[in-house]
Amino acid sequence: MPCLFAIIGFFFPRIVMVLLYLFTDYMGRAFQTALWPILGFFFAPFTTLAYAWAVNSQGGVHGLGLAAVILGVLLDLGVIGGGDKERRKRFRKKA
Repeated sequence: MPCLFAIIGFFFPRIVMVLLYLFTDYMGRAFQTALWPILGFFFAPFTTLAYAWAVNSQGGVHGLGLAAVILGVLLDLGVIGGGDKERRKRFRKKA
């Protein structure tokens, strides 16, 4: 079951964040306030999930947890950059 949840999280991170928030205390144990998960939901969902995993499973952001958070940041930047690249490509075609 955790592997299935991880695969779904890779393709639909925001859905996984909502499910974790509604049915578990996973996000609450990782973050002290609700501000960071909410900002992470909108701006950096992969990083938010990676940080929550690092804190809950690894005990903090060090070692494998740090690698997961760095991978989350790179995935978030890739998604943002890929969207901007497509927007520029469509804008050039219309002009």
